[in-house]
Amino acid sequence: MTAPRPTTAPIPPSPDFATPVDDRYYEDYVPGATYTFGRITLSEEEIVGFARRFDPQSFHTEPEAAGHGPFKGLIASGWHTTAVMMRLYADHFVSGVASLGSPGVDELRWVRPVRPGDALAIRTTILDARVSRSKPDRGLVHTRIEVLNQRDEPVLTVTAVNLFRRRPDAAA
Repeated sequence: MTAPRPTTAPIPPSPDFATPVDDRYYEDYVPGATYTFGRITLSEEEIVGFARRFDPQSFHTEPEAAGHGPFKGLIASGWHTTAVMMRLYADHFVSGVASLGSPGVDELRWVRPVRPGDALAIRTTILDARVSRSKPDRGLVHTRIEVLNQRDEPVLTVTAVNLFRRRPDAAA
């Protein structure tokens, strides 16, 4: 059985992001800019299904046992929360035309449990952007990502590093 694909409500680009996600290049990622995107609500069924497949610990897979465990109830796997973050990040922040992937992330932290019914969004803050010295047709962007629950409390924090193509006329 295939897990249901998470749905996100269509959210237009933040007023501060002047360029739509499908037309963004390195030059559009300006240090200091902050944007908030998306909402994905996790159900008990989704939490248990993900955990049974990828992180089979009782506080993720057994609602009754989880009630007596360290978190006093069922919680999502941190890797599930990270996957939700990536979905929102890919849908709303990462360029559809200029993304060249990522060499990795730094400082991944799960700072608060995610429970059934929590609705997650991401807040992104562009920390740094610089043109590659060895390949001037691209730039490197460091972004702080916070996954927020419906109370705007951070549940996950991470710094992402992405490579983006520069606009063709900018790299000349």
